Amino acid sequence: MLDHRRRKDGNTTIHSAVGGSGSNLWTRINRSSGKVRKAYHEQALAAAILYQQLQNGSGRTSLEGSRRSRSSNARARSLTHDSLAHNVFNQLDDLETRHFVLVHGGSFGAWCWYKTIAFLEEDGYKVTAIDLTASGIHSFDPNRITSLAQYVKPLTDFLEKLADGEKVILVGHDLGGSCISYAMELFPSKVSKSVFVAAVMVTSGQTSLDIFSKKVESNHLMRQAQVFHYDNGDSHPPTAISYDKFLSKELLFNQSPAKDVALASVLMRPIPFSPVLEKLILSETKHGSVRRFYIETIEVNAMPSSVQQHMIANSPPEQVFSLKGADHCPFFSKPQALHKILVEISKIP
Repeated sequence: MLDHRRRKDGNTTIHSAVGGSGSNLWTRINRSSGKVRKAYHEQALAAAILYQQLQNGSGRTSLEGSRRSRSSNARARSLTHDSLAHNVFNQLDDLETRHFVLVHGGSFGAWCWYKTIAFLEEDGYKVTAIDLTASGIHSFDPNRITSLAQYVKPLTDFLEKLADGEKVILVGHDLGGSCISYAMELFPSKVSKSVFVAAVMVTSGQTSLDIFSKKVESNHLMRQAQVFHYDNGDSHPPTAISYDKFLSKELLFNQSPAKDVALASVLMRPIPFSPVLEKLILSETKHGSVRRFYIETIEVNAMPSSVQQHMIANSPPEQVFSLKGADHCPFFSKPQALHKILVEISKIP
């Protein structure tokens, strides 16, 4: 299933999938004009600077209720905007919670939610975006993570510190689905609803690898794009997985804007492998007591609809929403449609 070849990357031996597409694409890019390459790198740098401006310097990127200052153009329509905002705030007062906690998927970080954060905050919601261990600006080495608990610790630490009676809506993308399931089992009383966005949704006793294996079995592009890192040597299991950057656009971002692809290309990090292998033990009284919703993406190469439908059938959520025209990363490809669904879910009685 994990058919791969080897190559050297610094001091680390890396196995990558069989196939020459990556090297051919690299050759084509090197032959392109210097002007095109310069424009691409300037675009990526600008996106990275934007992300740096959102950081607060901690292991967790937390943007809780911080309102953006309005430009002079926005002031011209401030009266209309304020009137609409007043109505929205009144509606939000009736909700069980208006606090979203966003959990990224493998290779990503809190930075990937920047559009969702802005939309939710504009509508009066409180938002916290989490950097899991060794993700985003969290400085830990992903090759040194040995358990799911260690990987998810920034999220569980956050939930543990919530005041008694305070609840949040957990949103998980991709591998973040397993992470929020783990958190729901530990803190069911602190989670009002959970939302799985093209995410791994396991049943008790399953591993994330059980789901990812289904993704890989019939997905030639996924097999090509996978890069396995062996920090403990070739005779030991992989320590991390990453994606070939030249294949990731077609795999993950086939409907996403070029600027967001550029942002991802400079900020994505390897995925720790140990958490992917770990079985989740989920109980009906804890994890099962939290309301679950699934957002299915349609135009996706990384998590085919058949895999998403299989998870939904095995563990039916309360409601399933479909995002047409969205790739594996709807926070990039369909951010407004994703936002509307999140708001709708928050208002379900």
